Amino acid sequence: MAALLPAEWIKNWEKGGKSEFVQLCRTLSENKNHDSMGFRDIQQALYELAYHVVRGNLKHDQASNVLGDVIEFREDMPSILADVFCILDIETSCLEEKSKRDYFTQLVLACLYLVSDTVLKERLDPETLESLGLIKQSQQFNQKSVKIKTKLFYKQQKFNLLREENEGYAKLIAELGQDLSGNITSDLILENIKSLIGCFNLDPNRVLDIILEVYECRPEYDDFFVPLIESYMYMCEPQTLCHILGFKFKFYQDPSGETPSSLYRVAAVLLQHNLIDLEDLYVHLLPGDNAIIEEHKREIVEAKQIVRKLTMVVLSSEKTEEKEKEKEKEEEKTEKPPDNQKLGLLEALLKIGDWQHAQSIMDQMPPFYATSHKPIAIALCQLVHVTIEPLYRRVGVPKGAKGSPISSLPNKRAPKQADSFEDLRKEVFNMLCYLGPHLSHDPILFAKVVRLGKAFMKEFQSDGSKQEDKEKMEILFSCLLSITDQVLLPSLSLMDCNACMSEELWGMFKTFPYQYRYRLYGQWKNETYNSHPLLVKVKAQTIDRAKYIMKRLTKENVKPSGRQIGKLSHSNPTILFDYILSQIQKYDNLITPVVDSLKYLTSLNYDVLAYCIIEALANPEKERMKHDDTTISSWLQSLASFCGAVFRKYPIELAGLLQYVANQLKAGKSFDLLILKEVVQKMAGIEITEEMTMEQLEAMTGGEQLKAEGGYFGQIRNTKKSSQRLKDALLDHDLALPLCLLMAQQRNGVIFQEGGEKHLKLVGKLYDQCHDTLVQFGGFLASNLSTEDYIKRVPSIDVLCNEFHTPHDAAFFLSRPMYAHHISSKYDELKKAEKGNKQQHKVHKYITSCELVMAPVHDAVISLHLPKVWDDISPQFYATFWSLTMYDLAVPHSSYDREVNKLKVQMKAIDDNQEMPPNKKKKEKERCTALQDKLLEEEKKQLEHVQRVLQRLKLEKDNWLLAKSTKNETITKFLQLCIFPRCIFSAIDAVYCAHFVELVHQQKTPNFSTLLCYDRVFSDIIYTVASCTENEASRYGRFLCCMLETVTRWHSDRVIYEKECGNYPGFLTILRATGFDGGNKADQLDYENFRHVVHKWHYKLTKASVHCLETGEYTHIRNILIVLTKILPWYPKVLNLGQALERRVHKICQEEKEKRPDLYALAMGYSGQLKSRKPFMIPENEFHHKDPPARNAVAATVQNGPGGAGMPTSLTINTVRLEEGTTEETDKLKEKSQGVVKVINKAVNATPKVTTSNGNSASNSKIIKEKDEKEKSGKEKDKEKKDKTPAATPEMKALGKDGKDKPKEERANKDDKAREIKEKTPKSDKEKEKIKKEEKASKEEKSKTVVTIVESKSTAEKEREKEPSRERDIAKEMKSKENAKGGEKMPVAGSLKSPVPRSEISESEREQKRRKVDTHSSPSHSSTVKDNTNELKDSSAKHYINHTTPTLSKSKEREVDKKDLDKSRERSREREKKDEKDRKERKRDHSNSDREVPQDSTKRRKEENGTTGSSKHSKSESPSDSPRLNEKEKEKNKSKSSGKEKGDSIKAEKMEKSSSGSKKESRHDKEKTEKKEKRDSTGGKEEKKHHKSSDKHR
Repeated sequence: MAALLPAEWIKNWEKGGKSEFVQLCRTLSENKNHDSMGFRDIQQALYELAYHVVRGNLKHDQASNVLGDVIEFREDMPSILADVFCILDIETSCLEEKSKRDYFTQLVLACLYLVSDTVLKERLDPETLESLGLIKQSQQFNQKSVKIKTKLFYKQQKFNLLREENEGYAKLIAELGQDLSGNITSDLILENIKSLIGCFNLDPNRVLDIILEVYECRPEYDDFFVPLIESYMYMCEPQTLCHILGFKFKFYQDPSGETPSSLYRVAAVLLQHNLIDLEDLYVHLLPGDNAIIEEHKREIVEAKQIVRKLTMVVLSSEKTEEKEKEKEKEEEKTEKPPDNQKLGLLEALLKIGDWQHAQSIMDQMPPFYATSHKPIAIALCQLVHVTIEPLYRRVGVPKGAKGSPISSLPNKRAPKQADSFEDLRKEVFNMLCYLGPHLSHDPILFAKVVRLGKAFMKEFQSDGSKQEDKEKMEILFSCLLSITDQVLLPSLSLMDCNACMSEELWGMFKTFPYQYRYRLYGQWKNETYNSHPLLVKVKAQTIDRAKYIMKRLTKENVKPSGRQIGKLSHSNPTILFDYILSQIQKYDNLITPVVDSLKYLTSLNYDVLAYCIIEALANPEKERMKHDDTTISSWLQSLASFCGAVFRKYPIELAGLLQYVANQLKAGKSFDLLILKEVVQKMAGIEITEEMTMEQLEAMTGGEQLKAEGGYFGQIRNTKKSSQRLKDALLDHDLALPLCLLMAQQRNGVIFQEGGEKHLKLVGKLYDQCHDTLVQFGGFLASNLSTEDYIKRVPSIDVLCNEFHTPHDAAFFLSRPMYAHHISSKYDELKKAEKGNKQQHKVHKYITSCELVMAPVHDAVISLHLPKVWDDISPQFYATFWSLTMYDLAVPHSSYDREVNKLKVQMKAIDDNQEMPPNKKKKEKERCTALQDKLLEEEKKQLEHVQRVLQRLKLEKDNWLLAKSTKNETITKFLQLCIFPRCIFSAIDAVYCAHFVELVHQQKTPNFSTLLCYDRVFSDIIYTVASCTENEASRYGRFLCCMLETVTRWHSDRVIYEKECGNYPGFLTILRATGFDGGNKADQLDYENFRHVVHKWHYKLTKASVHCLETGEYTHIRNILIVLTKILPWYPKVLNLGQALERRVHKICQEEKEKRPDLYALAMGYSGQLKSRKPFMIPENEFHHKDPPARNAVAATVQNGPGGAGMPTSLTINTVRLEEGTTEETDKLKEKSQGVVKVINKAVNATPKVTTSNGNSASNSKIIKEKDEKEKSGKEKDKEKKDKTPAATPEMKALGKDGKDKPKEERANKDDKAREIKEKTPKSDKEKEKIKKEEKASKEEKSKTVVTIVESKSTAEKEREKEPSRERDIAKEMKSKENAKGGEKMPVAGSLKSPVPRSEISESEREQKRRKVDTHSSPSHSSTVKDNTNELKDSSAKHYINHTTPTLSKSKEREVDKKDLDKSRERSREREKKDEKDRKERKRDHSNSDREVPQDSTKRRKEENGTTGSSKHSKSESPSDSPRLNEKEKEKNKSKSSGKEKGDSIKAEKMEKSSSGSKKESRHDKEKTEKKEKRDSTGGKEEKKHHKSSDKHR
């Protein structure tokens, strides 16, 4: 520390040092008057001054003078100076230099006038005092001070009995015990007490003790004793009172002692009046805090052990030992625990309302430890009662309840009573939180708190409050939720099955949104039970009891078990339901008894059950699929089933469950739709099943009453209330439309988002579930929502599709009821406006209302598809198709009759029943009569409606189909955009689609070809079937079944056919330009030809079915079996087709028995049904008319009907195609033909194979020529149309286009088969001759074919322009030549003049097509019909599959062509020689024996047919292909060289003779021929193999 007195000041003391020092002291004392720093500085200054004197630097008188000046600056200056002298005294007495000590003594003596003697005596050493002369002897002084200290500090004043007088205590007690009701005050008594103490020498502490004792005995006189003690304490040490109380508590701390409650109360009151501190008293109380914490931990451990024992499986032998141990433990526990004085004091504090001190005691202990002791819990409850009383009386008391008012505490320091909800926050909520689960001790308070909560929620939910108030209310609301979570629900768990409390609590809970409720239940279930030992025990006991009940629950004892479940659920619903649900998930047979046993639950419990169900569904640990990944887990199915049943039977709020499903859908998960499906099914009675009988389906097309009576499996009754609840839940939470849209979007999500890793089977299941639920849910909304509700919620069709991306089928499904509502309401308006009762007026009004409603829809649908679509079908037609239902098209009279008859039978049974009491009889009869009347009324209403609809359609129909491109295109659009999407939407829609097609036909709709439509539907079902899910396959099957039903009806009877199809535009075979009117009878398809077509369709179905069954693909096999089962009533009708199917299905049964049991079951089921249908199958010749097989004409006639009558059938559709083709199609075909050239060039080498196989080259070339011609000159086209020459066989298109479709494997198989057969059968001479002949013929054709390909367009065009007369000649010669070559007579050939000669299309394509056609052997079916279908198949393929063929540059084509030309010329020369030999031999053979000819011709035919298909059905090959195609090739050859024509015609004439001779063959011969055909079918295959090898060689 720096020196304050510089040495200069001391040296120049008199000059300036003195004044400087005085100045320093003045500044120090002024500036820092009250600062410790200033005090120290002055001390230091004085010390330095005195120290200079001691060292001799300054004289003592100089110092004393200056100190005399300074002493006035501060009041405490003498004391500071005495301190300085004290320090110097110590320092100098230690020094050896005596002079310094002398200087010090002189200084003190000089300053004695400044410092008083007493101060110096206090601070200086006795020896110093003696030397200063202030005391006489230091020794005496020391002895005296010791005595005084001893007396002061160590001597006890003994108020012993010797001095105290008992009379004083008696008087004191009398004084305190007197009647205090008068004017006696504590001050008066206090004066008396003081007198008594003085007079009788009483011990003041003992007096205080007696005052406390008397106070304990007279607790009611708080107002007297408290001021008395307070005043008395002024005379005592502050700690005395606390010590005396502490001694009192200590006295009772021995194990047997029990502290009296009066003592606790006195201590509490003194604490409340702050006469003692809690901290001071707390240390005197036992047990210690550590002991309390240990005890709490021990309780938790014990609780867990109890839980473990309850959950453990104990064997009987162990049980007895366990029980003995438990008894011993219980005996130990019965020893009374030592008194807990802290809890006693706490209880007393709560009773007098000292909440602050009570709170601080509870804070010292573990949570809820204090309140787990019942007296404390009750005391705290009582305090809460008092605090909430005014508010409860104002808002909480129910109407009509008197209640018992609670008086407030007399004590002013108790918590302030609550008058408003805001006041609850201050104290009450806090108190309740300390109570926690132990509010259960006071159910009345529980009810009061809940009622206050209810009243608050009412106020909270009313609007008219300010912003500030709203914020306060928000805070209060969150406090209320916390109280509910921490206090009310745990307390309910500890209450003893109090149903009233549960209902009371629900009164408040139902005002919360379900999100808050479920959050509370979640906390209650998953966290609350772990927070307290008592709750841990309760949870274990509940589970134990639940196990006991569930083990014994059966259908028989539902009532008693239900009562037990109800009793258990009142307090611990979450635990109970969690266990019950876990059991249901394992054992689904428990569902019914559990649902029935839940009737004793409270409303709160039902709500908790809903939460528990959702939690179980959302359990992340559970897999939603079974281990095989192909089916939904059984636990989920059980839960869904339980959901449906329980939500239907009991009034449980649905919002949470529905929102859960919606959230799952948003997340792209569709498993949980199962729940929605079950809930809607059970609650609304709307079933979705694919197993409906046709009777049920028919009933479903009627009105609501008929649906309810005859449409569903179970008679679902009493769904009115439950469906209303479901509807309200959906509307209140705005879930109706979102669920629909989410489901509609999720259908594709199932496949493209969810389906990635899942098994295909499961994806199909999920898709079906999603779709079915959508249909079911949409049906529910349509039938339950009011018109306004529905219209308000469902947006227009374009918004649904374009904004919400709803698939079109689903969008129309949702909108359809809206249109119906709209139209009916408009119709009613118009009827009211004008009261004209005439039927015509009504119809007119109906049509007007339809136009008004549907016009905006027509505009809206335009945006759904590309503009090109509307070239073929009008938006009106599209909207009409999608907006109508079966209800609009037909009345199910038979269903109405059936249900009415059932009711009549019921009424008769009621009459006959003798046991039924008369009043019940009457009621039942009335019910049946009412139902009957309702049904009849409904039937009448529907009949009128259907008539109106048909009138409307009649007016609309002319604008339906525009056919701006082609009729074929129109049919494609119709199938693609209308029929196919809708027929797999639902079972009723499937029936609707079939009916609609029939209706469009019956209405004679312009531009609609019924024949084409049916043909396209039946011709190639493979792709459609393969892409269906299981349920879609079932619906598709229903659709095909209804279509087949119509076709079979027409097929069955000529009269019906003539009536329903004879003059209808749908059955025109030659379709002219749209402007051309008037149809010749010749253009209509006659009955016999229709029967051929139907046979073709049956054959096509067989072919597709066999193909699907042979793929080995799960979906193909499953779906085709489902479809076949559905169409069983109408297919197969032909015996050989049925046998073919039967064999294949039998094979499936064998193959799949071990591998895929579900396929095996399906196949076995179908197989059995098929066998039962066998007696109803008919041979082919009964199905469609067939001529007896003539000698050489066997092949042609067997399958082509009478005298070639089959030809027109083959033409019907083909001609349509030729005349309709637009330039667009022409371009497509041209591209194809160019691309194909490349393939042709490669295939030319294989010419023999191609020509002999099917002879299709001519037909294909014709297509291309025709297309070119169309492109070049429209005029010529028109001219040819006028000529009305029928088109050539459909093989041309079919083979031209479809060549690419067939998989390579099939061709390989074919070749292999051919090879096998070749090895087995050696060539006969005749066969060899035949081969030679054919090679020769084909050589001619080949050379010509190749020439035409190479030729430029212009030459082709020139040829085309040759006059028609020449064509006719060619046709005749070609006919004769064909007969000469093929040995078959084709009477129709002459009529087959094609309008145009056509250039060739690639051989390879034709070959592929032929292979394709023959792969599945046609069960006795004409090639014309077969190929006809292929053509149709193609046209559909054109819209679904884009074939692109690479094109070669022309120069390359030419190079390749030249090489091929040379080779083919050589080959054709060889073939010509062979052919000539062959013909000569044949002449000879023919004259020798008639029988050999058919054999020969069949062999040759087989070879011409090339690949004769699988050896299975070799007898049913289609032999007529080759002659007709060869005919066309020859036609082309003739058009090239006239020399050859002449020679050929001569040969043809010869052959004609021989063939006419062969006609007379007997039936016996025919049978032999067919057998021989089987054997000889190998010929073609041999040749094919031969060509193949030559190809390789090249």
